[in-house]
Amino acid sequence: MAAEKKSGVSRRTFLDLTAKGALATTALIGGFPTIVPASVFGKNAPSNRINVGAIGVGRISRTHDMPGVWQYDNALIMAVCDVDSRRVEEGKQLVNGVYSKKTGKDYDGVRGYSDYRELLANKDIDAVLISTPDHWHAPMVVHAVEAGKDVYMQKPASLTISEGRLMADAVKRTGRIMQVGSQQRSTTQFRYAAELVRNGRIGQLKTVYVGLPGDPSGDEEPEMPIPKNLNYDMWLGTTPEVYYTEKRVHPQVGYDRPGWLRCEQFGAGMITGWGSHHIDCSHWAMNTEYTGPVEIWGKAEFPKKGLWDVHGIFRTEAVYENGVHMIVSNELPNGIKFEGTDGWIFVSRGDAAVTASDPVAKQKAAKALDASDPKLIESVIGPNEIHLPVSKEHHGNWLESIVSRKEPIAPAEVGHRSCSACLLHHAAMKLDRKLYWDPKKEQFKNDAEANKLLSRTQRSPYAIKAVASTKTKSR
Repeated sequence: MAAEKKSGVSRRTFLDLTAKGALATTALIGGFPTIVPASVFGKNAPSNRINVGAIGVGRISRTHDMPGVWQYDNALIMAVCDVDSRRVEEGKQLVNGVYSKKTGKDYDGVRGYSDYRELLANKDIDAVLISTPDHWHAPMVVHAVEAGKDVYMQKPASLTISEGRLMADAVKRTGRIMQVGSQQRSTTQFRYAAELVRNGRIGQLKTVYVGLPGDPSGDEEPEMPIPKNLNYDMWLGTTPEVYYTEKRVHPQVGYDRPGWLRCEQFGAGMITGWGSHHIDCSHWAMNTEYTGPVEIWGKAEFPKKGLWDVHGIFRTEAVYENGVHMIVSNELPNGIKFEGTDGWIFVSRGDAAVTASDPVAKQKAAKALDASDPKLIESVIGPNEIHLPVSKEHHGNWLESIVSRKEPIAPAEVGHRSCSACLLHHAAMKLDRKLYWDPKKEQFKNDAEANKLLSRTQRSPYAIKAVASTKTKSR
């Protein structure tokens, strides 16, 4: 049965229940999510429950994405999947343990998969969490929505701009709900900062300063035997074959920050890793969520040796059609500064971090919201002014959207455009010259060399179209 027919609770009913206090609240980073008690949906009404499968059960899934879902009683994580069989078993133990504690009874209802296509073939699963390395994001989303699943996908949206376009188009074509993991949109200060800028509190917006963290380079790493518990060929996916070494993939013991984050083969580094957050929220305030810059330029230092080869120190700049100038650099304070004709506003996460291994050191003295004049951030957005959508918790917003069939706060097209902008900055780093971009055609103007960066050759049999058309049987 399709998720939209299974919910039995309309968005209006859902929100009315919240207003009446029937939904409890729990504090999380950035907001107060609503917890739907079993009494609302009925303890014996599984048709009203959203069954979720978690694809990729590493660091971000265990500490952020799965906890973001299992806190809600109208959702059930019924399956986990990973190409590392050890992580599958540890993921099952983790989720079963959570539900044992919640129910007060022994629970052993989580199914494990080694191939995400088999998970997608399970018709009992309504929606999936995709918490994989970046290079698997877009192919999995395309396959998931074509299998009829709603999707929550960790950012960034794609490895390349062409993959992102295929992904966004697939979501639109299938009518599925997809939330990009740009959780800053569900954090009060980022929404409020965007509203202040949009409503002219700092006058005409002129410049946006985006501060991102950096990533250190590393040493050469020797080839190692592939662990028996790891399907390394599938882990590589669409990307070229390269020898296995543990620091290229993820730790075999524990869940510390994985090494693939620093390999260009699998992602662009911090320009997409954190840029997808800050550039996304910049677009929100700039009212450029469905477009992109028209000129981009900048410089970056890249490691000359070693396994880890993503960018290091960098400064890139862009101009949008509305004349706003964006500057992105690792040498700026982590966060976003909006500078206008009448003042400035700075917004950041303050001292919050998503995971214990977050590369950004906590800044205990950092203000989550600051301004050239304190009165700016005491301003009240009037009833006739621009009000942006409100989400109190990102995973909860996704679950609400599955019920209502209305777009979540970070939909596919918006996530694609944010990621595209990041990749444009990355292209400028690589080519070290000014680039001219057409946001409508999504191509560089009269620049064949730059346009080659819009896509990458995809390895068979994991090419995005082949993956999307693969038929699998439920086991």
